[in-house]
Amino acid sequence: MSKREELIKKYTADLKEKCGITADVDLLTKVTIACGPSIYNDDASTVASSQQSELDTVKNNFLIKKLGLKSGPDLDKGLDAVLEKYGKSNKHKYRAVVYYLLTVHFKKESIFK
Repeated sequence: MSKREELIKKYTADLKEKCGITADVDLLTKVTIACGPSIYNDDASTVASSQQSELDTVKNNFLIKKLGLKSGPDLDKGLDAVLEKYGKSNKHKYRAVVYYLLTVHFKKESIFK
């Protein structure tokens, strides 16, 4: 099993355990691939949801640039909803899982098809 496959398995388990969601593994795989090499770096593989600069990066680089969403209060509301679902107190929010949840929340799965 490749390192990426191991990580996807870990992300699938995280979605099930922490969010109560059975992941669409095909979509999760594509979102994980879109994260690029960041998934292999301990610091970059997680989202520091308590840091505004990190949340701004997620909004600008993923929601606006990758998903093609327009900047506005809806992005903040969606991001807050996803982080709440994943667990605000959870210190290890995997980037690929957050991006997967955002993709589903904003109904942008077609971007990864």
